[in-house]
Amino acid sequence: MPGIFCDHLLKDKTAFITGGSSGICLRIAERFAGHGARVMLVGRKQDKLDAAVAGIRSAGGVAEGFSADVRDYDALQNAFRKTAELWGEIDILLCGAAGNFPAPALGMSANGFKAVVDIDLLGTFNACRGSYEYLRKPGASVLSISATHAFTPIASQAHVCAAKAGVDMLTKVLAVEWGPSGVRVNVISPGPVDDTEGMRRLAPTYEVRARFTERIPLRRFATKDEIADLALFVSSSAATYINGAILVCDGGQCHTGHSL
Repeated sequence: MPGIFCDHLLKDKTAFITGGSSGICLRIAERFAGHGARVMLVGRKQDKLDAAVAGIRSAGGVAEGFSADVRDYDALQNAFRKTAELWGEIDILLCGAAGNFPAPALGMSANGFKAVVDIDLLGTFNACRGSYEYLRKPGASVLSISATHAFTPIASQAHVCAAKAGVDMLTKVLAVEWGPSGVRVNVISPGPVDDTEGMRRLAPTYEVRARFTERIPLRRFATKDEIADLALFVSSSAATYINGAILVCDGGQCHTGHSL
């Protein structure tokens, strides 16, 4: 990451990012920090948080890590309080903690289904509800990472489809409820994203990967940088009238009638 940091679109902003120690959300955290934001990364594993924070700091960014499970409302509250003590009001909340495993509905337990719904949907609610008193009003941006699963039925993904559909609808409701206080609430809905744990599980072989890319008009997966750039735009002053939007970034796949 050397050389990417410059004070730009998010200068002096504070961002709170769940699921921020890896994958798409870590790349978004790096992009936010690269444009001047102070970033608080939240995840379950302290060692991964420490490594992510060290990487951002080594490139000149400002970052801290806080170990918390998004299913634990009280733990998240502690993370929000810590962030406010360090940097004041929160300008950006990114809800990105997620779980996934491929299994048909008859091949998963009720606990397995619940685990994904609790991380994705309940975790998003906990982060949004717990953050509200700390958000800058007016001016804050709340952004969740959903997936095209929310509106496309995908075999072996009943738990994720249900959870992400809930995240999308929760976002629309909060956009209506929180808009009058000047808080914008939006969703980014990626299709397949390269170099992520989710796609390593869903496309474990070259043959499966090739089959997936044939169903995408752009004939490739998204990069994490492309998702991070969209998150940067939506969270910046360039997008201050975007509220309640489901921003699909899938290379046009949703228009082909094909799912994963």
